[in-house]
Amino acid sequence: MSDSAFAYSPSPYRYVARFRDGAWEEGFLSDDPNIVLNESACVLQYAQNVFEGLKARRTSDGRIITFRPDMNAARLKESCRRMAMPEYPEDLFLRAVDDVVRANADVIPPYGDGSSFYLRPFMIGTDPVLGVKPATEYEFRIFGSPVGKYFSRMIKLRVCDLDRVAPHGTGHVKAGLNYAMSLYAITEAHALGYDENLYLDAATRTYVEETGGANIFFITKDGKLVTPRSDTILPSITRDSVIKVASSYLGIEAEERPIAMDEIADFAECGLCGTAAVISPVESIDDHGSILTYFRGIPQEESVTQRIKNVLTEIQQGDRPAPEGWIREVRLDN
Repeated sequence: MSDSAFAYSPSPYRYVARFRDGAWEEGFLSDDPNIVLNESACVLQYAQNVFEGLKARRTSDGRIITFRPDMNAARLKESCRRMAMPEYPEDLFLRAVDDVVRANADVIPPYGDGSSFYLRPFMIGTDPVLGVKPATEYEFRIFGSPVGKYFSRMIKLRVCDLDRVAPHGTGHVKAGLNYAMSLYAITEAHALGYDENLYLDAATRTYVEETGGANIFFITKDGKLVTPRSDTILPSITRDSVIKVASSYLGIEAEERPIAMDEIADFAECGLCGTAAVISPVESIDDHGSILTYFRGIPQEESVTQRIKNVLTEIQQGDRPAPEGWIREVRLDN
């Protein structure tokens, strides 16, 4: 299951900006973690909301850095377009991330203990509506929380039965409603001893898509990285980074393509990747009673999955030179 260390712990300050009369007002830092809403607020009635997730970390020399926040800013804009919400400017998004990190510097975990400062940017429709329509007023916020590991051991997945449970896959949009649709499934999975659900494509139920909270990847027996290509899964920033790390740093051939369910038994390794999960190895997948296992005879520390994780983690912590634009330093003297 998800590690209890990955849990909300309020930090002193969060960023707040409001959209009214067709324009964004000046944002500000607030020490109030509460939001007051009308009972008919659009977010409560029709779940008009979008969110992102990224992390800030301390480096060995005491700096504080974030990992590819420009990608989160761009993805949030796309989500807003898909949800008929006003776009939050990317430059203001990056400035807001810096402000929240800087204001909460005292609670950002130290370097090297496996923890990080998780940032949750989100936007909600706030004014009352009753007919089905978009809101006209919105609130954009970013809060942060010190967190530990999301998964503390190798993961067990089950293939989710889409006849009974709607998948969360939404392409470019990550809205609270879509995660809510997967809550029944994840609760059931946890009760049965699984860590996550693996969703297949809704059209044919023959191709691998993603899990409820992370993208999935496989390693072939000859050491090639293979990830699903689909228009209905989250365009993961971590997955994009995994592909580039594998090819550019480790010389591993990487391929994005549709992955048929009937071929996943032939892969040597399997892993999940995402902001929360980082890179987490998958021990097994239960396909309706048929158990597929991975890392058979492969010491985890020698696996391709672990090699990729080591390099990506070193980049995210500032221990290894990163590709241009991947690391944004938050200066504390601004």
